[in-house]
Amino acid sequence: MFDVTTLMRGHIEDMPAYEPVQAFEQMARQLHCPVEKIIKLDANENPYGAHPAVGRALAALNGAHVYPDSGCTALREALAAAHGIPVENIIAGAGSDELIDLIMRLLVDPDDVILNCPPTFGMYAFDAGLYRARLVQVARRPDFSLDLEAIENAVAQEKPKILFLASPNNPDGSLIPAAAIERLLKLPVLVVLDEAYIEFAGAGRSFIGRVPEQDNLVVLRTFSKWAGLAGLRVGYGAFPAALAPHLWKVKQPYTVSVAASTAALVSLQHADELNQTGQRLVAERERLLAGLRQISYLSPLPSQANFILCKVEDRAALELKHSLAWMGILVRYFNQAGLKNFIRISVGRPQDTDALLEALRYVA
Repeated sequence: MFDVTTLMRGHIEDMPAYEPVQAFEQMARQLHCPVEKIIKLDANENPYGAHPAVGRALAALNGAHVYPDSGCTALREALAAAHGIPVENIIAGAGSDELIDLIMRLLVDPDDVILNCPPTFGMYAFDAGLYRARLVQVARRPDFSLDLEAIENAVAQEKPKILFLASPNNPDGSLIPAAAIERLLKLPVLVVLDEAYIEFAGAGRSFIGRVPEQDNLVVLRTFSKWAGLAGLRVGYGAFPAALAPHLWKVKQPYTVSVAASTAALVSLQHADELNQTGQRLVAERERLLAGLRQISYLSPLPSQANFILCKVEDRAALELKHSLAWMGILVRYFNQAGLKNFIRISVGRPQDTDALLEALRYVA
């Protein structure tokens, strides 16, 4: 019998798969709980969902039978106006995940070095493995801050092509100080700054406006969190002008659907209202943090994102996750280097916070 697996690229067989959160409906079936009864705090989604105008626009959508504009022209023009940067610097994609892959596709040959600062978003390491890059890990400090001197030494010794940084970082929610980013931009490496949660960190924190004047900076953004469009998969990035034309060469066409592009455009038209929703989540984040500090077996970290990371002190975090799940509350569990015995809790609505805190007190 012919073994079709012999056709695979050799490194794929031993490559670990990316592990997303379990599908919502599947988890509901396992828990024998109706979907509407579950409090989903495990994937950093916006609990308020998309702006109501998005639903109306999608209901009226009449161009689904026509291929989308491969260049996402209208969306990119709206983003350029919103951020005050040239449209030529902007590329939209099916979430920022596609853009991370696109950067690797353009720049990375086998054995090229990628610099990563774990614990952080897993897609950087995943794509590095996919493209057979050599992943050099510079661990964050115990407080999750960057070890700037170690990064500088790694750049000097390993000569990486790309340094991936998330700010605010996932899973701890810490924001990289502006002075630290400026210091890293002086290094001979492409700095990819993933700002998926920047809307929850306060005004004036984004570096997206710096991209046109900084040859080695990429800033990635998404509509998944702030605009509540995680299910439609639409993100964008600001890229150096010298790099953007070549990214278009290797980008597959039509990856941003008509529905996703429409939803993103409508969201931008209602940015002020979405920002108000974001402020509600920020206020609820602080209320949640105060409540978690009253749980004796949790050590929560301050966050600039829409989630809070907690060290579980005197019991198994996995057991805590399971206990909460059987009460209909889903949280994310971590048990890896730099994240031993942690849970991460997405910020929900006030009633979600109340239910979570009551459950945490109950299992105490």
